[in-house]
Order: sequence, then C-alpha cells, then structure tokens
Amino acid sequence: MDELFEKIKKIIAEKLEVEEDKITLEASFRQDLGADSLDTYELVYGIEEELGISIPDEKANEFETVKDAYEFIKSQVK
Repeated sequence: MDELFEKIKKIIAEKLEVEEDKITLEASFRQDLGADSLDTYELVYGIEEELGISIPDEKANEFETVKDAYEFIKSQVK
C-alpha cells in the first residue's frame, strides 16, 4: 500500500487500539474494528491533526469502511 494508507493505518491502530494487520480497506469501523461514535470522532480528530486537513462532521459520519475514509482523505491531501 501507499504511504498515506500506512499513516492512516497507524492512526487507526493507535486510536482504536487494534492491531495494524486487522486494518484493511474493506474493514468496517464499527463491525470489524469495534469503533463507536466517540472513537470515530477521536479518530477523525487524530487524522486531521496528523495530516493537516479538515474533515467536515457530515463527511466523517459517512465513513463506514477504512476505504471510505481513505478515499476522502486522499482527495484532500493532494
């Protein structure tokens, strides 16, 4: 995977306290990674801080899978 995905994966692993090998593009934040709504907000905040981007709340609420978040973040980082 690319460098951006690796960064995102590290942030997800740290914030959700899951092993990095469980984090795939297909992984669901809620079902596979055990995130609740508070975890999701902390995760979004961590990504914003680390990557210097802004993720609107309404957009963050649409993130079901790691791929959803990755695709949006990739579009913002360019």
